[in-house]
Amino acid sequence: MPAATSLSELDYQQALVTLQQGGVVAYPTETFYGLAVDPENDQAIAALYALKKRERQKKLSLLVPNLKVLSSCTSFISIPYQHLIEVFWPGPLTLVFPAKENVFPCLTGEGKTLAIRISSHPIAAKLCLLWGRPLTATSANVSGETGFVTADQVRRQWGGKVGSLLDGGKVPGGQGSTIVCCTESTCRILRTGVISEKEIAEALPDSCSLSKSSG
Repeated sequence: MPAATSLSELDYQQALVTLQQGGVVAYPTETFYGLAVDPENDQAIAALYALKKRERQKKLSLLVPNLKVLSSCTSFISIPYQHLIEVFWPGPLTLVFPAKENVFPCLTGEGKTLAIRISSHPIAAKLCLLWGRPLTATSANVSGETGFVTADQVRRQWGGKVGSLLDGGKVPGGQGSTIVCCTESTCRILRTGVISEKEIAEALPDSCSLSKSSG
């Protein structure tokens, strides 16, 4: 993967200004290119849903820079999650946490949950660290269509509709992040991705059972 230093500090500063102004930033991740907006900005979230033609009942996932920021978002980190975090973060594993009261209400929905990961891509990680708070991590494509693996694909799709584009070269693509939801005693794979069901099962404590993935 490209080093974060392949971009200038000005590139990152321009991206931060875009986020502060309610705009959209495209950036590379360890799977596909993603689109970031400030999840505390309801207008930016609404614009992102419209841009992607995504139904509002389909949640947007988030990136956080570290576990301290994660703790500001979620009311509980179960023991199975502690095991999975230790093994797979940073990386392509998205975990569904119970959200703290009044945290990103436009994203939590009726279930009051947030889907979160820490990215292992140096550019995504640096952007998130500089921002210091959660960022949206939805893929940079129209909902239901194939994800993008190059900045040129993002440019061709969105043009000036994206305020900043952090070009990290080609990313792996293939599969998205694996999405997992756990309680203290059970774990369910909501979406199979880069990390396999077998790998998840091996990382879980003996006290936690894994439900068969539906696809």
